[in-house]
Formats: sequence, C-alpha cells, structure tokens
Amino acid sequence: MPKPLSLAFDPIARADELWKQRWGSVPSMVAITSIMRAQQILLAEVDAVVKPYGLTFARYEALVLLTFSKAGELPMSKIGERLMVHPTSVTNTVDRLVKSGLVAKRPNPNDGRGTLATITEKGREVVDAATRDLMAMDFGLGVYDAEECAEIFAMLRPLRIAARDFVEE
Repeated sequence: MPKPLSLAFDPIARADELWKQRWGSVPSMVAITSIMRAQQILLAEVDAVVKPYGLTFARYEALVLLTFSKAGELPMSKIGERLMVHPTSVTNTVDRLVKSGLVAKRPNPNDGRGTLATITEKGREVVDAATRDLMAMDFGLGVYDAEECAEIFAMLRPLRIAARDFVEE
C-alpha cells in the first residue's frame, strides 16, 4: 500500500487551534491525539517488519515472552496477564502461532483446566530473526536517541500506574 502524501500542515496542531476557538484550550486533547497517531505509525512500521515472518506485533510479543521464560513455556493465563490482553486474544494469538509451527500447546500438568504454550525451535529461530530486524530499525523510534526513549518511557509510566498495569515498587 503506497504511503499517503504528506499534508502541508500538521493536522493535529490545526485541530488544536480549532478546538481552542470552539471549546478553549485542552492540552490533553492534542496530547492524546498525538499519542494515538504515534501508535498507528509505530504499529504499521513494526508490523511491516515482522510480517515476512508470518507475525503481527502481538504474535511477536507472545514469542518474546515465551523466550524469556525459563522452560520456554507459560500457562495461557500467564501470557494474557503479562501481555495485558484478554484471554480470547491470547487464545487467538497462540492458536495462530501453533498453526505456523512456532508454538505448541499441551495440557498444564499443574492445572487440570489450563493449557501451556511452548515455543518451538522454529519459533526461536523466527523470533531471533525478527528481533534482529526490529532492533535494526530501532523499533520505529530511530528519530529519538536513547535518552529521549527513556524520557518517553518515564512520561508514560504514571499513566500506566494509574491504569493499574502494575503496582509501583
């Protein structure tokens, strides 16, 4: 799909000007609009890099999570908890990875109703290759240096804490 032509003006800044005229200054509106647009841009760039591997970013994240586990396997419920997604999304993601031969599923011996997802050797190879490609393009954040990336992380952390993503230490 060809990239759309760039506008001759910043549409978010323009919306901010019009918003101010109609409802007054609301800096949070322009901030959220910028964050949402940045998310669209980054997801498209990252998905384009992992697509040749038969992955989406969500599937890539699940594979990475499995590689971080000691045995290369985790209960489905733990995957959802760590990735902060609904159980249905985890099932869909893992089922797609199983279909691709990147993950295997088996009953959890410690939980009669649970299922374990295990990364396969092919899954390890794919996640390593995709990771090299993502690192080469700085996960789409190449316009920022390391310090600016740390600032972005720090600026968004209070929002994540307020949303109860985790309990601050």
